[in-house]
Amino acid sequence: MRTRQISPYFDILEDELTGAQRMVVYLEGIALLRLVLTNKGTAFTPEERKALGLEGLLPPAFNTLEQQVDRVYAGYRELASPIAKYQYLRQVQERQEILFFALLSRHLTEMLPIVYTPTVGDAVKQFNALYQTPRGLSLSIDNIDDAQRVAKSYPWDDVRMIVATDSSAILGIGDQGYGGLAIPIGKLALYTAGGGVSPFHTLPVVMDVGTERQDLIDDPYYLGTRTRRLTGQAYLDFVDKFVAMVKERWPMAVIQWEDLSKDVAFEVLQRHRGSIASFNDDIQGTGAVALAGVRSACRLNGQRLADQVVIVHGAGAGGIGVAEAIRQGLLAEGASAEDARRRVLVLDSGGLLCERRGIKGYKAPYAQTEDAIAHWPVAGKVPDLLECVREGKATVLLGLSGQPGAFPEAVVRQCAANCERPIVFPLSNPTSSSEAVPADLFRWTEGRVRCATGSPFDPVVWDGVAHPIGQGNNAFVFPGLGLAAILGYVREVSDAMVMTAADALTDYTARHHPELLYPPVAELDEVSIHVATRVLERALADGLGELPERWVKQGALEDLEGYVRGHFWRPRYLPFVKGETRPF
Repeated sequence: MRTRQISPYFDILEDELTGAQRMVVYLEGIALLRLVLTNKGTAFTPEERKALGLEGLLPPAFNTLEQQVDRVYAGYRELASPIAKYQYLRQVQERQEILFFALLSRHLTEMLPIVYTPTVGDAVKQFNALYQTPRGLSLSIDNIDDAQRVAKSYPWDDVRMIVATDSSAILGIGDQGYGGLAIPIGKLALYTAGGGVSPFHTLPVVMDVGTERQDLIDDPYYLGTRTRRLTGQAYLDFVDKFVAMVKERWPMAVIQWEDLSKDVAFEVLQRHRGSIASFNDDIQGTGAVALAGVRSACRLNGQRLADQVVIVHGAGAGGIGVAEAIRQGLLAEGASAEDARRRVLVLDSGGLLCERRGIKGYKAPYAQTEDAIAHWPVAGKVPDLLECVREGKATVLLGLSGQPGAFPEAVVRQCAANCERPIVFPLSNPTSSSEAVPADLFRWTEGRVRCATGSPFDPVVWDGVAHPIGQGNNAFVFPGLGLAAILGYVREVSDAMVMTAADALTDYTARHHPELLYPPVAELDEVSIHVATRVLERALADGLGELPERWVKQGALEDLEGYVRGHFWRPRYLPFVKGETRPF
């Protein structure tokens, strides 16, 4: 047993990250009730109330955590609108964080669409109006040159997981300025509730580099920097300073890049992935989840990925990430590089990516050669979506365009004419941006479609049978991937680790739900444990990480799943012990 210093306010007696036994607190009285990670509310025992100066500051009744969960859930159920429920949960989180995660974990299926997509998109748009309590770290043009001093203001000393955004490409709603901070807050809630990462070790970050939204700049209530976005080298310098700050203040932290625009997402990832453990969920997480779902659909169809021709509609960070993941999946099945390129057709708003368009930059490797489409009867023009489906004989449609209705009836019917069981995944979020709705897909394909979406949809009843709609949710990958990176003390999150996460998700679904495309959200914790175990195994085999010696001596290498399960954080209240006064 040893003491791990978490902040100036408290230490935790624990084994590594989650084997906590008790908390040593350096606060008392009202201060304990104001710090969200120490506030147990009515769950402070009579003995703790006496020892910590809490007598008279709480209702007389003592409640267990389970009783508290029941009470706050009853209040949640009284609320009618999703945004009201979102705000209610945020208020619970800002009062008693352990209670919040106990509530969220127990009702994850019901609450995931509230704390994450689609409701979080509305919360981002209303961020300035809804704002009540500060959370996370705000880096801006005004303070980035003094980032090291700013970071010392943050009271958690042992941060292991950071989700950082510049808010330039939020969900399907684009540039949201400072309001994009709500996304890292929501993502980290899933890291904890579904991925077992202790909230004592997480940090949401907004990199406020400005906004291109004049309406935000002119809004008297806007909370961010009122300037146009940094671009080019000035932007990269900002990110460099942020990374340098993290490496000095929290050297064991993993960074997840979130909602960076396609113009910078790839460059930031490549610029920093070799110097600090980091990954981009929009590129790599989306790609892994899409690949896993398509593989599940192929299994249900009695086919292989190598039998498919895949169209990716949308060439932003997510679309290119999916295209690359599908290519890697094809290569893993023995396809040649040329065949993998021909079998993955990527479209943006201008049509098919192809050499005749003179494609440059990050899209260029995904452009079709002239030879590949020379026999298409398109008279030298750029093929549109319907022409690509028809002439390319596509069997899989993956939507990452952010454009509602982008998969019209004619396109879907053509895909259904190409094969017996078409695979159609309208993956754009939020729900209002979905390229098609599942009920239409079933109708247009006479019920033959294999369908999954990015946001939750109700089951579709066809021929008297209810067909569940799989949710291609990144939450099936990023919590497990991040947990593995933390527990393995990895130096770099490799492409092989990301592909292993996709393999693990595919494997979990086949083992436990062979009739589905994705597992139920209610099993997110078990999915994350499975993903983390497989990814950790890969990282160790590739020499990208190592386990602490004391865990090696206890047999962790022989039982990686046991190691992961033993470090999977669950919400519970710790007994409190008063420590000697520590200067803040």
